[in-house]
Amino acid sequence: MPDPSRWFKSLAPSGQETARAPHVVCFPHSGGAASVYRPLGVELAGDVQAVGVQYPGRQDRHDEPVVTDLHELADHIAEAFRQTAAGVPGVFFGHSMGAILAYEVAQRLGAEGPFALIASGRPAPSRVRLTTSYLLDDTALAEQVAWLGGTATALLDHPEMRSLLLPLIRGDYQASETYRPRGDGPLTCPLLALGGDADPVASLEDIQAWSDHTTGPFRLETLRGGHFYLQDHWPAVADLIRSAALVPEA
Repeated sequence: MPDPSRWFKSLAPSGQETARAPHVVCFPHSGGAASVYRPLGVELAGDVQAVGVQYPGRQDRHDEPVVTDLHELADHIAEAFRQTAAGVPGVFFGHSMGAILAYEVAQRLGAEGPFALIASGRPAPSRVRLTTSYLLDDTALAEQVAWLGGTATALLDHPEMRSLLLPLIRGDYQASETYRPRGDGPLTCPLLALGGDADPVASLEDIQAWSDHTTGPFRLETLRGGHFYLQDHWPAVADLIRSAALVPEA
């Protein structure tokens, strides 16, 4: 049985955890850890409790192998989620690979899943394209990561960090790039798709295609920036999450 404490990490500033607050569960991008969402946890503190998903192979889970199959990873997360307190409301938010994982976990949870999904910086599952960056040599893979930007870019300039991060990034890229949807029907919850207006790997047309993956309300929001536009827009992203999470009680 999975231990939820290994999978779910509070992102609230110390002393500001609010057990009864609506939750947002944040799924990191390839190579990312739960801690990449700490700025978001700060922005949401007080009214939305932010929780980050910690994938195997990073930070306090560095001794575990990276899961290189996205469906297997979604199975593990869904099972861990079922072991958490029942009845806790939640929004799922995922960026890049995390958007697909959030979607796949929501599929597995069904009626027990989130009451809204926010998919950021990733083409919809129906827009999967064949890419094989995970097969590049270390130098080319590091250049690919640097081209996209993100928090790992500066760390890759340090040889020790590079040797630690590249296998992790490669494994996540493999999970992301070999992913193919299973053909499940659409979700029924509201779905908000987010994208940077200059993202080189997720066009607005590709992000708009998320509308095909829910029968619930859908909208598309864009913010200025590239693939990691989030880093410049945490307050705006927090407002969008807050509007999805703070639904009136029935």
